Amino acid sequence: MTTFVLVPGGWHGGWCFEKVTPLLERAGHAVHALTLTGLRPDDDEATVATANLDTHADDVLRLLDSHDLADVTLVGHSYGGMVIAAAADRAGGRVARLVHLDGYVPRDGESCWSLAGEAYRRKFLAGAASTGYAVAPPTGGDPRRRPHPVASFTQAIRLTGAAAQVRRRDFVYCSGWEETPFRDLRTRLDSDPDWRVHDLPTVHNAMREAPDAVAEILLDVPEGALDDVTHPPDLSG
Repeated sequence: MTTFVLVPGGWHGGWCFEKVTPLLERAGHAVHALTLTGLRPDDDEATVATANLDTHADDVLRLLDSHDLADVTLVGHSYGGMVIAAAADRAGGRVARLVHLDGYVPRDGESCWSLAGEAYRRKFLAGAASTGYAVAPPTGGDPRRRPHPVASFTQAIRLTGAAAQVRRRDFVYCSGWEETPFRDLRTRLDSDPDWRVHDLPTVHNAMREAPDAVAEILLDVPEGALDDVTHPPDLSG
């Protein structure tokens, strides 16, 4: 059995994995879908204002501690890629696999702000204009989205190199949206033998648009084999 910890991207909560979680559970695995500090419906303004990347990495580590988890697969979507990198670096060898689901793969000293590109930096600034500490969700989309703590986007990650020792690292590239900031990252990782790169022809929120395909990657099964894994034949006689 694998233990999956699913970390959402900006503005989202653990609910964004609601189509993937049951597929993993039906395959016999344990799943924890996190909602990060500052993104919870009952978080007050002070909590949102003070949450940063360290806070979110600590959310993951606190989960590992409270459930005594080891040999874990961390899955980070979008901004969540920053979080799982920071958490894995501090997890003391308890992480067996990292899956960056169309998510940032930072190097030491980088931030979501530095990696996102100028167009997204303008959007972050515009979204934070009303409060100064939280970036409002982009227009449209799921009404469950929450304003995202701006400090978590701007804080530079500090990595010791421990995350690079995680024995398996996967990057999932979603090619179906024109404004993706991950094209150069895909090229870099595709030439790195320490990484496995997977391509999905979906928009950014692949876990919602193509949950079966995402689950197949997480379960490491061939395309189209998901039903056999989640609904195995009854051989009891």
